[in-house]
Amino acid sequence: MDILKTATEWAKAELFSTPFFILFGVLFIAASFGFWQLGKTDMAKAYIIPLLIAGALLMTIGFGLFFTNKSRIVAFEKAYNNNASAFVQSEIERTEATLKEYNNIVFTAIPLIIAACALVIFFVNTPIWRASMITTIAMLVVILLIDGTAHSRIEAYNKQLQLVEKKH
Repeated sequence: MDILKTATEWAKAELFSTPFFILFGVLFIAASFGFWQLGKTDMAKAYIIPLLIAGALLMTIGFGLFFTNKSRIVAFEKAYNNNASAFVQSEIERTEATLKEYNNIVFTAIPLIIAACALVIFFVNTPIWRASMITTIAMLVVILLIDGTAHSRIEAYNKQLQLVEKKH
């Protein structure tokens, strides 16, 4: 098993999925523009700013992850060629830390935030608060969808790294 090839394939798969953050960010911004141009009610107008902010956040996440993973591909080859066993060990540590972050943030905190937003919708009747909470829920669902697949990829990558480490 060529772990450099596996690492590079993982990073390339991440490069494929991160533009979905950008795509959803553009869709949120387009929806904001639509509410700005066509919104007649207070509720419709209340979506303009929250959608714009959520779109900007999703695009920032997407571009940040894209450039991080793009630079990783080159860094992987250099690190592997310098010291293969140190590369594997550092990748194991990085992937395990990332998996813990997914469990703490993506699969624990985000569902709790979604539940809190749902409660705010239930108890607060102000258009801006409702629009903000609905937009937040939508943005967090997008993050859950994309990060759910990223979690399974990094988990598989971590298992392959563990196998390589056991062989050495």
